[in-house]
Amino acid sequence: MAKVVIIGAGGVGTVVAHKCAQHPEVFGPIVIASRTKSKCDAVADSIRKAVPQAPEIYTDRVDADSVPELVELLNRHKPVLVINVALPYQDLTIMDACLECGVNYLDTANYEPKDEAHFEYSWQWAYRERFEKAGLTAILGCGFDPGVSGVFTAYAAKHHFSEMEYLDIVDCNAGDHGKAFATNFNPEINIREITQNGRYWQDGKWVTTGPLEIHGSLTYPRIGARESYLLYHEELESLVQNYPTIKRARFWMTFGQEYLTHLRVIQNIGMARIDEVDYNGTKIVPLQFLKAVLPNPQDLGENYHGETSIGCRISGKDKNGNPLTYYIYNNCSHEAAYRETGMQAVSYTTGVPAMVGAMMFLTGEWVKPGVHNVEEFNPDPFLQQLATDGLPWEEIIGGDLEVDKL
Repeated sequence: MAKVVIIGAGGVGTVVAHKCAQHPEVFGPIVIASRTKSKCDAVADSIRKAVPQAPEIYTDRVDADSVPELVELLNRHKPVLVINVALPYQDLTIMDACLECGVNYLDTANYEPKDEAHFEYSWQWAYRERFEKAGLTAILGCGFDPGVSGVFTAYAAKHHFSEMEYLDIVDCNAGDHGKAFATNFNPEINIREITQNGRYWQDGKWVTTGPLEIHGSLTYPRIGARESYLLYHEELESLVQNYPTIKRARFWMTFGQEYLTHLRVIQNIGMARIDEVDYNGTKIVPLQFLKAVLPNPQDLGENYHGETSIGCRISGKDKNGNPLTYYIYNNCSHEAAYRETGMQAVSYTTGVPAMVGAMMFLTGEWVKPGVHNVEEFNPDPFLQQLATDGLPWEEIIGGDLEVDKL
């Protein structure tokens, strides 16, 4: 059993803590820390009620923007691993603290600066040599997408393809939470992400599109046809580097028309701005204010119905050099996720892989000093554990991927 510190007590942090507690043979004790200790206490109480065999659970307060506070936290608890499910703005401060304290690191989303809606791995990849010299492992992007999407791709390369040529990561949320407008994870991060220009990899270079400019209908298993929109997503950056045979790599996400109408209004009236404005002598960021008045993603689960469907549609040459199409995916029920953890499926599909990635490190399956994306590790034990822990996956070999029609 190894001690871990989970930084973040939102929807994803709640799922991570629940799932870690279900494996006392690997995890324990568990420390949950965030800026608001009462949130951590509530998560700990819910786990103690739901998981009788849970290891010891402690709670603490930390400002993850502050390296000194993080260092003090880690020196006091002395964990083997930090599971970072705080905000992407805080990745680098947490990595700095891990280096100072000799603690291994795992996160679910790459760093982005608070004052610019721009995300790429270069900032975190710059830590490679320092983690390697310290003998510490840092695992980047171990949610679902990024995360399982990268592991799915690694599994496809290992077992099915001699050359992967076309990769499309598809993310459909066909659930209904009954709200007029709500985001399924942190509203500030979500709205920053989807209002940016799209970007995809084509023949050795990045191609930029307008926000949500390219879209078309894709059919999702057990869900049906849904309009899917091209976005830029960070796992594309590492996947095209680690699999250089890929000629084209794209990411697609579904949105309903009502959601897009609300989003357009939010942008048109300036509420998506991330720069400060003066309001009666007080500096506020409009998007941060909007976050405060929108429904909390943690509170959506109770009335959420339907499924998510996330996967990779890949084409290329099989192990014998013949053409192959391949689709590997998971469907997750909002209702089932809520029954188990009190959270909806978007939090569940991010939190479960983070726990599994942590388990892979603690059991010695994924140990490699330096800074690494998930596809650089052996996918087999991860996917075996993922299916056991609530996210079973399926494969379609030789089917119509539909993506060439978009």
